[in-house]
Amino acid sequence: MTDEKGLPEMKGWLLKWTNYIKGYQRRWFVLSKGVLSYYRNQSEINHTCRGTISLHGALIHTVDSCTFVISNGGTQTFHIKAGTEVERQSWVTALELAKAKAIRAIESEEEEEEETAQVVPSQEINSVVRDLTDRLENMRTCYDLIIKHGAALQRALNDLETNEEESLASRTKIVNERATLFRITSNAMINAGIEYLNAAEAQGHKWSKMLHHEREQRQRLEEIVEQMAKQQSQMEQAAVLVRQNKPVPPMVSSSTTMSLGTSGGGTANSVVTSDDDMEFFDAEEHGYSPVGTSRTLNSPQDRGTFILKLNKRRSSSEDQVEGHMEGSSSESDEQKRTVQTVQQVCLVSAPRVASGCQEGEEGEDDDVDKALVPKSSTDSIYGRNWNPDQMKKRRSRVPDKPHYPLSLWGIMKNCIGKDLSKIPMPVNFNEPLSMLQRLVEDYEYTEILDYASTCQDECEQLAYLAAFIVSAYATTSNRIGKPFNPLLGETFECDRMDDYGWRCLAEQVSHHPPVAALHCESKNWVSWQEFSMTSKFRGKYVQINPLGGVYLQFSNSGRRYSWRKITTTVNNIIVGKLWVDQHGEMEILGSQAAEGYKCVLNFVPYSYFSREVQRSVKGVVMNKDNEVKWVVRGTWDNKIEIAPVLKTTGPPNSPTHTTGDYKLAWRRRPAPSDSDKYYHFTTLACQLNEEEEGVAPTDCRRRPDQRLMEQAEWDASNKEKLRLEEKQRTVRRQREAEAEQAAAEGRPYPAYEPMWFKREKEEGSDNFVHVFKNTYWTAKEEQNWEGCPELY
Repeated sequence: MTDEKGLPEMKGWLLKWTNYIKGYQRRWFVLSKGVLSYYRNQSEINHTCRGTISLHGALIHTVDSCTFVISNGGTQTFHIKAGTEVERQSWVTALELAKAKAIRAIESEEEEEEETAQVVPSQEINSVVRDLTDRLENMRTCYDLIIKHGAALQRALNDLETNEEESLASRTKIVNERATLFRITSNAMINAGIEYLNAAEAQGHKWSKMLHHEREQRQRLEEIVEQMAKQQSQMEQAAVLVRQNKPVPPMVSSSTTMSLGTSGGGTANSVVTSDDDMEFFDAEEHGYSPVGTSRTLNSPQDRGTFILKLNKRRSSSEDQVEGHMEGSSSESDEQKRTVQTVQQVCLVSAPRVASGCQEGEEGEDDDVDKALVPKSSTDSIYGRNWNPDQMKKRRSRVPDKPHYPLSLWGIMKNCIGKDLSKIPMPVNFNEPLSMLQRLVEDYEYTEILDYASTCQDECEQLAYLAAFIVSAYATTSNRIGKPFNPLLGETFECDRMDDYGWRCLAEQVSHHPPVAALHCESKNWVSWQEFSMTSKFRGKYVQINPLGGVYLQFSNSGRRYSWRKITTTVNNIIVGKLWVDQHGEMEILGSQAAEGYKCVLNFVPYSYFSREVQRSVKGVVMNKDNEVKWVVRGTWDNKIEIAPVLKTTGPPNSPTHTTGDYKLAWRRRPAPSDSDKYYHFTTLACQLNEEEEGVAPTDCRRRPDQRLMEQAEWDASNKEKLRLEEKQRTVRRQREAEAEQAAAEGRPYPAYEPMWFKREKEEGSDNFVHVFKNTYWTAKEEQNWEGCPELY
């Protein structure tokens, strides 16, 4: 059954998982216009929808003979059970078909928008005007002929009434001739009018949409310019106050809230309404006090105070109450079982007497870096002592970036409000790396993980893990190039057992929505992640919201941890120098042997008016009893320090933690001196795209457009990129056609299966993740690449 747009429609009773108290409940499901909705009963259809999920970006997974799961990447997940296997297959087939058609409909709308959003070339305008002018001249000619032949017909009719010598038959013949000419001219006029109207309507529709689009862009630009003018005025006022040595009042940003204040007692809010609202307080001028400094609690200026949001799962009794009030929101079950509370935390360094310093004197900032003494190697504060004889020789840089002037705003202005991951962009805004390779860069500082694996205390280990997680953002401080979007089935292998001590494989496992899976293994730990994202261009900035989780397990202890990445914002799209900010709150949760342990990190948004260190990160590590045992502080682009908590005083909603000496847990390695010439790459980034024999035919190092860009052949790279994207669309359309044919014939059509990963239910939750099959390295050793798709 299909609707007026040809999209599948289906409705019927199914069982939906609600919560752990009530389990599966009978609900009425409706599939219509690419959206799956559910209701408690059929009578609710016209007024109360209990939840919806859009299929164009959803993943549909079969669990068993009667159960299937629909998820859109983490925020919405439906666990559904049918009565029989046949019924389950009917629903899955209809859902897959609706998903394919919804994707096609959205893409066709986007293509039409892109066409109408383009500025019409002057030649096309002149051609259209010339065509309409010619048609108008034809109408004028027909008009003149109608006047002429109409007058002749009128004279013939007048002659017909007179009593002249001419016979009646002759006069009647003349009237008929004049009437025929008048009819022919009139028909010509009608046809010319229809042609002109059709041509004008065809162009008018297009130009009307263009005009509407330009009006929207102009309105957005006016709002952006107005906002920038206000910010400039605020900054000028702040500059005057600074020159006069007067205090600068707190400023409020449009997207995040930051303020300065004292560390007085606060009250806990029961629920925080938005994850984007983050308040951060710090009374210290430089963000934190130097190690070796004696601090007391008498002065507000001696306290580092910040706000923590703590997620707490509801109890079973609260869940049971919620079970009687199933709402209309489309959140996942896990989100519904989570409550956010706010805690104001004050950190104080314990008094100590440093050697060579009197008590109460301030130590040097360099003492922080000496807290953890480096070993013999200069590459890392942990000193891995690499053996050069066993290391493979690799390149240390890539060719310089050529200068191709191109207006970023000229292209981006037509993308406001759209998901940038679905918009084809020229390579001029890229860097010669794939998104799969960028994910591997997260593991540059894995010596921290090797050290953390030796920690016996769970909280100390979690503090070092937090430092490692922060280190993954270091390269983003000056990397503004967009990585290449991987093709479906594209892979990247990185074997660094000879120096870093790990090997990794990444694969693009889904195209709608774009999802990449990664597996990295070492003798001390194993990590895996599933990465997807949404990105929106807001005119002044681009905001990237990662989806999917990251997991890490230490081999010797069995402790497992998981977390989700924070929001990235690229600023100054219109004017000024592009710069990147990382902001948001991250929870690192322990499971299995680390069940109950967690770390909460605050990535503080950048603010022109904050007195503290910019790009700062602050957080705490808590044990099973929610007691703070370690604190974390530093900046995500430079270094992270950790310290144990010696004692905690004060009320629960505003505790004061006295800390011991801080230890340097991570420090960023300095970039090559000339890295600004080649995309600000680190040494590891330069080596990721280095050609290597024996890798899979789908490896992104074999991708021609990416290789051409690295070799500074950008024009050829753009042409090759268009060819590969069109080839991918052709393959996708073929699969959609096969799926439609299978649905028409009533037989199941197999969903796309990744080559090296498989989708399984995550242990301890209802989520599904792609896990490594452990077959790649054997296939590489045997050079057996049978089954790999032909991508390039």
